[in-house]
Amino acid sequence: MKLGYYRHYGDTEEHGQSSSVMRDIILGMADGLTVPFAIAAGLAAGAASQRLIIAGGLAEIAAGSISMGLGGYLAAKSYLDYYHTEHAREVEETKDKHDVEVKEVEKILEAYGVPKPESERTAIAISQNQSSWVNFMMRFELGLEKPEKKQAIKTAVTIAFAYIVGGLIPLSPYIMFSRTDVAFLYSILFTVLGLSLFGFARGYFTTGQPAKSAFETLVVGGVAASAAFFLAKII
Repeated sequence: MKLGYYRHYGDTEEHGQSSSVMRDIILGMADGLTVPFAIAAGLAAGAASQRLIIAGGLAEIAAGSISMGLGGYLAAKSYLDYYHTEHAREVEETKDKHDVEVKEVEKILEAYGVPKPESERTAIAISQNQSSWVNFMMRFELGLEKPEKKQAIKTAVTIAFAYIVGGLIPLSPYIMFSRTDVAFLYSILFTVLGLSLFGFARGYFTTGQPAKSAFETLVVGGVAASAAFFLAKII
């Protein structure tokens, strides 16, 4: 039996798509809220002009969103290529190693508690339709869910947009207020509120523990932002 793991998936494709979108938003927002804050705060601590702080912050948001989006695109594209490679391999194995693959289906079903007599009959029934058989093996043997054809582009756009939205939150006070010291304080406040609300939403849609998630996101994001701020200040 090939290396892999058994995994249970939702009954609808929309469930997988929602999880993917949420994951991409989390990835983009998490970095967008911390890195631009640190860059702007570091420039403010170095007595940079308001215009330079805004320009530096916007430049970082632009570069960061492109970098994060490209990284997400390449990761999604790699997964798509890997899925198709494994799919082609499964097609060949269901043809060349028919009996072995049927036995693998039996083992998978038994791992889910299906008694042996029923698992044997079900495995034979599944093997009658090669397309369904291959899809079954992809999901329950390898733990691979079929991605959308345009998933790589959607991932890149979602991550990049989430990064931009997150980055504008700590930078906006420097655009709104003329005094750097006042803008700096509001930037901290906006970042804290942004991390808390983001963590709350993340917990609400994922773990079902929004308060705990908000606290964890605030602590982790705060530590990351502080570390990046002091690094930017030193440099």
